[in-house]
Amino acid sequence: MASAGESFFEGAEKLLEVWFEFDDDSLESSLRSIDRKVWEDLLKVVKCEIISRTADEDMDAYVLSESSMFVTKDRFILKTCGTTTLLYAVKPLIKLVKEKCRLKQILDIFYSRKNFSRPDLQIGMHRNFSDEVSHLDKQFRNGAAYSLGRINQDCWYLYTLDNAGVERPDQTFELLMWDMCREKMRVFTKDVSENGLDATKRSGICDIIPGAKIDEFLFEPCGYSMNGLLPGGYYITIHVTPEEEFSYVSFESNVPRESYDELVKKVLEVFRPGKFLMTIFANKASVAKDCHKEINDAESLQGYVRQDHQFCIFKNYNLTYTMYSRPIL
Repeated sequence: MASAGESFFEGAEKLLEVWFEFDDDSLESSLRSIDRKVWEDLLKVVKCEIISRTADEDMDAYVLSESSMFVTKDRFILKTCGTTTLLYAVKPLIKLVKEKCRLKQILDIFYSRKNFSRPDLQIGMHRNFSDEVSHLDKQFRNGAAYSLGRINQDCWYLYTLDNAGVERPDQTFELLMWDMCREKMRVFTKDVSENGLDATKRSGICDIIPGAKIDEFLFEPCGYSMNGLLPGGYYITIHVTPEEEFSYVSFESNVPRESYDELVKKVLEVFRPGKFLMTIFANKASVAKDCHKEINDAESLQGYVRQDHQFCIFKNYNLTYTMYSRPIL
């Protein structure tokens, strides 16, 4: 994390999620059978490293120097901020899984990110979404790329596969927030909080989804990352870039909800952003598949006014994109 006033830090993350299908249910046919050292080598390609690991029956969760990584039996999630080179890891990731596990096929891939504040500081293909798409198209024959929101202002990019995808219930909820409340952000500095646990308690993060097994880290002199695990293969992850000049916070979870209204309210109360965009991915088997109907009617929310709203139907997933901001007084 950059200290305030010294240099710019890009809080907006690149998010990659890959679902694999294996030939059998043996222990070798699991991403969790891959050694930590192997993951560390893969992350060198991305230009980040592991800080800590926590696990439960269903998932391994890693706090990284730049965000997080989650590994289940058949799903890999990598979320990295700053000037990391995430997409350079896709080809070696697939090669690794073929070598270490009995890979049958890739069921689906999701790559997404908000538009960067300083794309000129990114490395190689990551300066431009079109270049990222070209890189992915060389590896996947049926890729589909989308841009939601206002391309001349704030928007959100997505690359996925044009196929049936994952059949069991799956959903992902994201809140990407910026223009953050200065007082709320002070909690995520060493001037106010002693460590990650202290910041988790002071901020109220521990109360957003009670009962999560939390692993957190407070950076020096500021910045915060956390992973939380819940039974059933569910997770939450939060990342905070508190510097006033480029403040940014992300919240992500795959916890299933018929409505995310209460969860949104809790997150907004903890962080109080000036602007935020919300995305909800849910496949046809998910209880969240129809939550877009509620969001469609929410022209205002907790003191925020809706700026953009889009709903997309893919072969097996519904996607809702909505952006809100505080009204200009």
